[in-house]
Amino acid sequence: MSDFQFEASQWVPFKDKAVIEKVRAIKRVDIEKHANPDFKITVYPDADVEYVWVTDLFTRIWKATQTNEKLVLILPNPCPSYRHVVRLINANKVSCKNIYAFAMDEYADERGRIAPADWKYGFTYAMFHYFYDRIDPALRPAREQFVGFTDHNINDYGKMIEDLGGADVCYSGPGWTGHLAFIEPDAPEFAGGLEEWKEMCARIVTLSPFTLAQNSLHGSFGKSGDLSAVPPKAATIGPKEVIRAKHRVDTHSITVHGTTTSWQRLMTRLVLHGPVTPQIPESILQTLRTDVLVSETAAMDIEPDWNKGY
Repeated sequence: MSDFQFEASQWVPFKDKAVIEKVRAIKRVDIEKHANPDFKITVYPDADVEYVWVTDLFTRIWKATQTNEKLVLILPNPCPSYRHVVRLINANKVSCKNIYAFAMDEYADERGRIAPADWKYGFTYAMFHYFYDRIDPALRPAREQFVGFTDHNINDYGKMIEDLGGADVCYSGPGWTGHLAFIEPDAPEFAGGLEEWKEMCARIVTLSPFTLAQNSLHGSFGKSGDLSAVPPKAATIGPKEVIRAKHRVDTHSITVHGTTTSWQRLMTRLVLHGPVTPQIPESILQTLRTDVLVSETAAMDIEPDWNKGY
């Protein structure tokens, strides 16, 4: 059989063939193993991952109420999951007065102007519409305690979190490029060596073409591959905000509508077991106290399926 060799496309951010081949070969039985005991990888049945995430967030909110302590959250955009958290809050009459929540990212236009909070495709809109606004008014925190990116606060976003004592937890999940929030591996705004990169804070970033493709499959954009529907830039937290959080919960469970097709399967292996490098932004979590939730589908062995096309 012919041995056809080629180099990865110029658009692929991380190209080390030896590393990719190594992580591609990681089997399901080995994916939970890691040298850092504070980096805890657990594989769950697909149907359980969302409930584990919901349980973690609700439990933190409940404990903050019991101890009357401040809880500072950096939140991603799992819109349906927020509704489950709110049902538990309202059913148990859990006060959220001590919660301070920050959206981890938001879209921006080609000039770097951040999408307004009432833009229904945005992450700030989702955080309010699916989370804050559904909390019983008697249980809600002050509205200013839920914060999204704006043109006015982008330069102070990291400081706003720091002034509250830093985030207690940062929730995340890898994008197709290995991005965390919108910390893209090939964005000029995040160019630099590892130590310099680790100190970079919130900023406007140019989105990768792969991120545009990934997000064009979101239900909010019609799940139709409409690349033109996704804004070209975004506001995002930086590595500094992630690293300074007291804890992190990272979720790997994205599939194409419940099938075994997942663009996340290879990136999960690179993030969890590849080198720690700005070229794989989520890899920084390997050095930090993090709970990683991986679905069985994301953990599946990577091998050809000759009975499938797309």
